[in-house]
Amino acid sequence: MLPLRPPETKAAAPLSASADGTAVWGYASLWGIPDRGGDIVERGAFAASLRRLRERGEGVRMLWQHDPAQPIGLWDEVEEDATGLRVKGRLLPEIARAREAMALVAARALDGLSIGYRTLRAARDDGGRRRLREVELWEVSLVTFPMLPGARLAAKSAEAALLGDLSAHCAALRARLRRA
Repeated sequence: MLPLRPPETKAAAPLSASADGTAVWGYASLWGIPDRGGDIVERGAFAASLRRLRERGEGVRMLWQHDPAQPIGLWDEVEEDATGLRVKGRLLPEIARAREAMALVAARALDGLSIGYRTLRAARDDGGRRRLREVELWEVSLVTFPMLPGARLAAKSAEAALLGDLSAHCAALRARLRRA
């Protein structure tokens, strides 16, 4: 079934890569942090969508810059955790654009993740920001310009990836403290 309208997109968290550049991981969305458009994804917003995808035996697509004509890999894991929507996947070296993405990630010229989705339930908070309560997740893209300022490549090494993950957690905690 084709979507009736183009999906909305958001970018949110650091992207990490394996030494050979084929494995990528990070957070595609972070709970409770306003993006540059003022939207906030609430914890659990993806749960029903991920369940429906699993029930149908389908997965979330990995695209290049939200272009549905350019799949570049597979997301092997897409899960909600305490921080946000965590993804882990692999770029397919048989695909020319995926090889380009690997080179750009290695050079740190490409460093973001972004979600493509359709809003199912949302509400405005007292500050006028849209709080996304339920979304239908269509894809997670590797992008140059993510919507969340903290959506940057963490590293290519395990140690640097850990530092990137810690950085994302710290950013989430700072945002929560500012709201408190």
